[in-house]
Amino acid sequence: MAFAITQTCCNDASCVAVCPVNCIHPTPDEPDFGSTEMLYIDPDSCIDCGACADACPVDAIFPVDALTGPFAAYADVNAEYYANQSPAAGELESSPNFHAWSQPTFTRTVPSDFDPLDVAVVGTGPAGMYAVEDLLLHTNSRVTLIDRLADPGGLVRYGVAPDHPSTKKIGEVFARFYTHPRLRLRLGVEVGRDVTVEELAARHDAVIYAVGASSARRLGVPGEDLAGSVAATTVVGWYNGHPDVPADTIDLSAERMVVVGNGNVALDVARIMTADPGTLRGTSISPQALAMLESSKVREVVLLGRRGPEAAACTRPELRALAQREGVDLVVDVADPRTARAIDAAAPADKAGLLGGIGREEVDWSAAPRDGRRRIVLRFHSAPVEILGDSQVRGLRVTGTGGEVEITAGQVVRAIGYHGTPLPGLPFDEETGTVPHSGGRVRERQGTYVVGWVKRGPSGGIGANRTCARETVSTLIDDAVAGRLRTPDRRGSRLAALTAPLRGRRR
Repeated sequence: MAFAITQTCCNDASCVAVCPVNCIHPTPDEPDFGSTEMLYIDPDSCIDCGACADACPVDAIFPVDALTGPFAAYADVNAEYYANQSPAAGELESSPNFHAWSQPTFTRTVPSDFDPLDVAVVGTGPAGMYAVEDLLLHTNSRVTLIDRLADPGGLVRYGVAPDHPSTKKIGEVFARFYTHPRLRLRLGVEVGRDVTVEELAARHDAVIYAVGASSARRLGVPGEDLAGSVAATTVVGWYNGHPDVPADTIDLSAERMVVVGNGNVALDVARIMTADPGTLRGTSISPQALAMLESSKVREVVLLGRRGPEAAACTRPELRALAQREGVDLVVDVADPRTARAIDAAAPADKAGLLGGIGREEVDWSAAPRDGRRRIVLRFHSAPVEILGDSQVRGLRVTGTGGEVEITAGQVVRAIGYHGTPLPGLPFDEETGTVPHSGGRVRERQGTYVVGWVKRGPSGGIGANRTCARETVSTLIDDAVAGRLRTPDRRGSRLAALTAPLRGRRR
């Protein structure tokens, strides 16, 4: 019986590396890698060894015969990926593995007598930790790992929804490096406050910045700064207990909340706001957030999308899970006839097709949410025009087929994407929210590198950072071998010297 990859796939390809028959695709060296929403196991080639399930850092892989409930569909999801695949040229169809193996490549050349590097990595999220993993496992570097917060984890700790515990488990993989003998962890240390970019560069052969994209994109509509209008980054930080977000930031006193956007983060917010608080007990949710959810008056969350259901920004696995969720109603607003037409015309596995069995309704937005179970309403082909209210949000005016529509709501959440923030001492592109670079090498900053969202923009999930980190570390090593790194201050131990100006907590 074959194995199958399910919803929580993080795309970091740990499973690909251990598969003995090359039956998991796309692989990192294939064109589709990074563009598909997940990886897939070919049921015809899988030999049921289970190596992939053991290697998966987020518990996303199971035997097909063990898939039940919402996960049962993933047997077909995996098989469908290969439905149009054909045997590679020159291989036999009867072979248990008809996927071509790529030729081995060696992209790094390091002299055997190469001196160890001292590298600082700023940021303990996935991007930084994949870079740390690469440096510690594949080089003899000494690493100083720095984070401005008192607890490590970054996006895994403070960005993953608490009802996705499997995804958060990848943090356990990263945590094993905190006690590595060649790593020093410095927490509560902020670059620009406790130490400068110049000071870090002076004491290390190289510095890698993995500081992410922590700010939110703005809607650019009137009323955006009213009380009750918040960014999704704030809501996510609130329910995850981020130290920068006060516990009373979110107001749950109104019956309807509108989330502008329908990406994965928007779906996360909608799920948490409509969840039975009892199901969140025992998760990583903030105790203060859980207490507020237990007395929440929110009964309806509206997900607002500019385009149609076929172009929803969320991934199919997340939308599939939302459509199969129990205890909460999911409704599609079909006031715009294009919405129903797109759903009816879609193939079952398409995004719009996943909504084929969902209830439809022309919602009366001037009325209060109906009594009964909590629900999530998907409204497509509708864009925000103005957030309404004097000092507090009381609604949102949006586009509609017959003219503008006013949706009564007490909270508006802006979930239209993340944006990077400048770091003093580094160049910054305001338009893209990234640090200009070449292969991860910061332009005009010798020995300085970037990885993750600050490098490529807020795109890709957790696993995408592994390939991103490999590129950056490879560039760093190439520079070191070629003698392109500047000589750091060799007076005493740089790791020891670093403790003087850095007043943060140490581990």
